[in-house]
Order: sequence, then structure tokens, then C-alpha cells
Amino acid sequence: MDLHHRNNVSVMGNGSSTLVFSHGFGCNQAMWNSLVPHFLKRFRVVLYDLVGAGLSDLGAYDTAKYSTLEGYARDLNELIDSYAEGPVILVGHSVSAMIGTLADRFAPGRVAAHVMIGPSPRYIDTEGYVGGFKRDDIEDLLDTLDSNYLGWSSSMAPVIMGAPGQPELSSELTESFCRTEPDIAKQFARVTFLSDNRADVIGLTTPVLILQSSDDLIAPVFVGEYLHAVLPNSTYHLVDNIGHCPHMSAPKACAAAMERFLAPWAAVNAG
Repeated sequence: MDLHHRNNVSVMGNGSSTLVFSHGFGCNQAMWNSLVPHFLKRFRVVLYDLVGAGLSDLGAYDTAKYSTLEGYARDLNELIDSYAEGPVILVGHSVSAMIGTLADRFAPGRVAAHVMIGPSPRYIDTEGYVGGFKRDDIEDLLDTLDSNYLGWSSSMAPVIMGAPGQPELSSELTESFCRTEPDIAKQFARVTFLSDNRADVIGLTTPVLILQSSDDLIAPVFVGEYLHAVLPNSTYHLVDNIGHCPHMSAPKACAAAMERFLAPWAAVNAG
């Protein structure tokens, strides 16, 4: 299979360690445009679109394969094997943080570290865990998405983005949502919002940087704090930002936190 075509892969930068950037629901690799330039001089950078998103090959979308996050995680490991060099650091936004976690679990030792931006292992509250949403809230959200995807996208994208004072970012996210094929987006939304990856993150020993917005409707602060508590080798950084996409609305703050976390692998490059 032509992975380059399947996932619209872009490779750039210079370095002996590789950063693989994986976008969230409704997004595409262009959402990394404000963050990636900070790392091109010292890292090999791999960007890609999840199958069904961006300029990926829609013909490669298989409803059975992508009925769980496992299908996306196996794709990610194929991309790592084909395009990554040296130590691999996965930079995952939102649901892609869990896709990266699964990829790590499937190939222990291949991933050197994770940067998780706005991650959540489970969105629905359950006994002993607060994800930020009631089951009925998620079902209502999915029902609305099923009945009127474009309307849902137009109303929800600005809420997800947040970023008051930067309306162009809301427009960019809305356009990305609306370009996604509706049937694929509906299935991916169900897979995303109904998943429970707590068993996958608990005890994961790979170094993790958790980048958490101070005000995030989708992944509230207490979810980031939960992940920090259950990931034994994690670093938690709160970004002063409103919205679920701090890599877009607060890229300098995200880059600064990442620079500190990535210093050991940047040193490898310098050597």
C-alpha cells in the first residue's frame, strides 16, 4: 500500500530524532502550521492526515477497520516504520493522543516520548472518574451531528476552538470540519467520544508531556490532572488559553513547553 498517498504524508526538517504530528477530530495536518516551524532546524518532522481527513485517500477508508481507534493506531505504527528515523516523539492533539498511546502499546519501546495536547482518555463521566460530559450529553451531541453535520460543524467548531480575539482560527477549524466527508466524520465522532482508553494510559511508562489549556470545554483541567496522576513519567503544563486547540491559538506557549521537554532529544541532534 502507498502510505504516502493514503495518509498524505509530508516529511521535512533536519535532525536525528523524529517528531510525528497527529491531528484531532475534524482537523488535518495544516492545523500544525503555527507550531511545526519551531522544530524544523533540530528535528525530522512527519505530518500526515488520518484516513478520512484532509487530503488522505478516502478510498482507503474502511468502516470496520476504523470502528475503533486501533485502526488508526496501526496506521500510525506503519508510518513510524516507514518515515521516522532515530528516537520517535509522537505529538498528538485530542483523540490522537490516545491513538498514539495505542500505537505505543502495540509496539513497546518504539516510541521515545509523547506530547499530548488536550488529551482525554474518556469523555463520559463514570463511577470514580469525571470526563466532563454526561452520557446523555454525548448522545445528544452525536444525534445532532447525525441529523445535521454541516450545521453542527458551523456551530460547534467556534466553541471547540475558543480563542476569543482570533476569529480567523474559528473559521479555519469550521472549514476543516465542513470539508470532512459527513459519513466518515459521524463514525469518527462516535469512535472518539464513546472510547474509553483509561486502561491504556494507566501505568504507561513512556515520558509524556501533557499540554492542557486553562479553559477547555472538551478536555477540562481535571482530565489533564487525572492523566498526570496515572502516567508515572509525565510532565504537566497548563497553557493560559481558552479553547481546545492551544497549538493553534497559543503556539508560542506550546512550543516553549515542548522545547524544555524535548531537550534530551534535541541534544542528540546537536551531537
